[in-house]
Amino acid sequence: MAPLIVNDIISQNTNFFLAFLIGMGFGFILESSGFSSSRKLVGVFYGYDTVVLKVFFTAAITAMLGLLFLSLFNWIDLDMVYINPTYLYSTIAGGIIMGAGFILGGFCPGTSFCAASIGKIDAMFFIAGMFLGVFIFAEGYPLWEGFYKAKFMGIPTLSQVLGLKDGIVVLGIIIVALGMFWVGEWAESCFPREEY
Repeated sequence: MAPLIVNDIISQNTNFFLAFLIGMGFGFILESSGFSSSRKLVGVFYGYDTVVLKVFFTAAITAMLGLLFLSLFNWIDLDMVYINPTYLYSTIAGGIIMGAGFILGGFCPGTSFCAASIGKIDAMFFIAGMFLGVFIFAEGYPLWEGFYKAKFMGIPTLSQVLGLKDGIVVLGIIIVALGMFWVGEWAESCFPREEY
């Protein structure tokens, strides 16, 4: 929504309201798709259920294609879309920590709230652990600020890093996604699980 605010198309309050509606819709779709089940979510790591991989890869490709075409038609200025700055070392460490938490707990932050909203106790403990981690990080920030800010790389996009045009990178990611979908189907046939 950032370009809409910057261009004074919508107000900050309208942005918050739209974000709330989109968040509610996203949570409803997660729950309807069975993503409140920790067994379904970790199925991607064990190979018996790769729906999570397929859904999120499809969502990423849809958003990527949407932004690419909106940019090509000059309907959006991608320079006005916020991109998180890249601190390489802390990004890698954060990915490892979140990945380990995902495998051990069976939830990511979004799906944990989805599961907690329908009363799943394990998700509530997961959320409590997440808030405890945030608290420890915030309180101990001076201790690891140097590591957190190490290897700052600005806000590069994948196309800039690879030195390729956006369309070529998008095509490459679509090909990789199709390959991952095929691998997912193969894994599900090799590691079937009847009930969860």
